[in-house]
Formats: sequence, C-alpha cells, structure tokens
Amino acid sequence: MSNPNSTASAIGRLANDPKVFENRDGSKKVMLNVFVDRSYTDRQGNRISDVLPFEAFVRAETQGTGPFAHVHKGDLVGLSYEPRLDRYTKNGAEVFAVKLEIQNISFLESRATTGARLAERVTKAEAQNQNLRAQTPAPVAAAAPATVGHASAVQDEQLPFTTGPR
Repeated sequence: MSNPNSTASAIGRLANDPKVFENRDGSKKVMLNVFVDRSYTDRQGNRISDVLPFEAFVRAETQGTGPFAHVHKGDLVGLSYEPRLDRYTKNGAEVFAVKLEIQNISFLESRATTGARLAERVTKAEAQNQNLRAQTPAPVAAAAPATVGHASAVQDEQLPFTTGPR
C-alpha cells in the first residue's frame, strides 16, 4: 500500500508511443513521455508544456502490456504516480535520479477519437512510404555476362595456360 501523501497526478498528451522493455522474469517496464501543461501562461498568453518521463511496471502475469497497449502518441491521459529515487554509483560517483512511477492510468478520450488519430497517423505514414518509393529510381536489371567467342588472333595453344581440353 502506498502513502497517499507522496502521490501525485498529471494530465497530458503522450509525446511518443510507449517504449516497452521486457525483463528476464517476463515482467515489463514501460516508459512514456507526457506533455503536461503548466498552471500559468507566458506574457503572450501561451501555455507552456513540459515533457515529463514516466515509468510503469507490468507484472509477468499480465497479458501483453496491460493498459499501455491501448495508448499512442497524442492520446490524452490522466496519470497517478509516485516519485521514486534511484540511487546508484556510476564511474565512482554516486548518482541520484528521480523516477515518476505510474500507479494508475486513465483514458480521457473516447476510443473513437484515439482510433481516428491512430488511423490518421497510419495513413500519413503510408503516404510517406509511397512518396519515398516513387522518388527512388527503379532498380536496374543486371546485365547477363557477355559471351566472347574465339575471334582472337592468338590461338589457345600459344597461351601459357590451357582454356580447354587438348
């Protein structure tokens, strides 16, 4: 059970698709970056966003990557998380790294909205692939090796090696 006084929440859009790393025991580590708006605007009225790195742990018993299989770049999510401190030694120096560990994820858009966004990304990617294929020159067929007849003035017997039966 976690301490409710050391938890936080964030609402934002995924900056990229989740990255999944499989552990030796079958569990998975999921990493994702989320654009989170600050609570104020700048002088021009623009809201500033920060990209926060989050991590999640998916147990080995869980099928696939659990709820993280259903989120993609651009999706609006709500995250409950706990800050964690990783402490280790690197090159003789002690390193402290703060990790934002996801405890719960909430989907804040409908499946239709997220599905349409994903379909649009797929369509754009396919169009880019077709454009790249159209820009690359067609492969040149390999020419068959030329066969040379014995039209040489030098006879086979005059060569220091033999080219055929004598």
